[in-house]
Amino acid sequence: MACIERASPALNQILLKLYSAEKPVEIDHHLYEFGSFKYHILCQACEPQVAYLSISTPPLCPGILTSNKLSSYTIELIKRLCPGVVEIAEATREGYQLTLRLNLTKIPRRNDYVKVIKEISTVHSVILSSQLKEILWNFNSDDAIKGMHKPIKLAYNPREPFFVIRQPPRIIAVFPIRFAEKSDVIISTAFFQELVDVGSLDKYTKAPPCSWSAIPPPELRGEAFEDLSTNGGFVSFDISAHHVDGKRLDKTVWNLLNFNAYVRFHVKTTKGFIQRRMRKRLENLVEVLHHTESEQDNEQITRHHGCSCTKGLLVKSSKYNILKQRWGNLGRKLKRIHFRVKIQGFGRFRQRWLRLPKFSSSRGYTKLG
Repeated sequence: MACIERASPALNQILLKLYSAEKPVEIDHHLYEFGSFKYHILCQACEPQVAYLSISTPPLCPGILTSNKLSSYTIELIKRLCPGVVEIAEATREGYQLTLRLNLTKIPRRNDYVKVIKEISTVHSVILSSQLKEILWNFNSDDAIKGMHKPIKLAYNPREPFFVIRQPPRIIAVFPIRFAEKSDVIISTAFFQELVDVGSLDKYTKAPPCSWSAIPPPELRGEAFEDLSTNGGFVSFDISAHHVDGKRLDKTVWNLLNFNAYVRFHVKTTKGFIQRRMRKRLENLVEVLHHTESEQDNEQITRHHGCSCTKGLLVKSSKYNILKQRWGNLGRKLKRIHFRVKIQGFGRFRQRWLRLPKFSSSRGYTKLG
């Protein structure tokens, strides 16, 4: 999958770190990007102001660009990146197609150095764009005259190939869409249908017409089955002459290279948006449930508190009744006691120490003479 940005983020970060280092830094780093691009960055302490950047990439279309070497057109575009800073080394590192010599001393020390290093990091986009431009320019004219418009398979990423068919005066680009998850297929299908509807509006007449189909278009008849087995359908763009005229050519080519990346980026952000909305909705529902539970708990506490007070009153009342009953039994027992003999001073003793309640008795005491 191609990167939507022209500058390589990883390569840009390494070059900035190398340029901003206060002390000489030795770097011997291998970098792989997008599954097909390979970089090697070398900077030695004996020559700290020079860095060597080696690049290797498979051909965009093995059927046409059979040579592993870069074309002269691509080399000229690379030389125009940063004249004076970027030079093509005479000796290419083994296993790589191109080695660039970066003179760090010629990079300006002001804020412009960020822009220069970012432009150097766009070398992969220059190579890819130049290869696609060459394929469109060097199309077999004999086949076009005979009416044999054979599709060209472009495999920047082996898992995401797309096809280009040239039918004068137009060029058809067909993208087979594949996804691993079913939810991605649903989101992408809705996106393609909306893309077709929006593209048919009057204010977008200058944009290439877009179409989507669940089955392969007629232009891809005869292609390999593994290239046509998709679950997301086929998206086609009709590119006219004014879309590849002048400065529009570079923009059109880069958009074609990044269409698969843009679709996957859209699906990813849509899934993130849906998940955030679902999470927010869930938080609101949980908040409502917690509010309802708190109200129910308050009601239960109020009821429990009322029951506790009643129970306490009942407990106090039952204890009072038990004590009253016991005192009543004791009083009845004392009433049954008959003092046949009266002892002098016993009454004061009883009032002082025993403190027994006085009980009225119908029987009197017998006084001994």
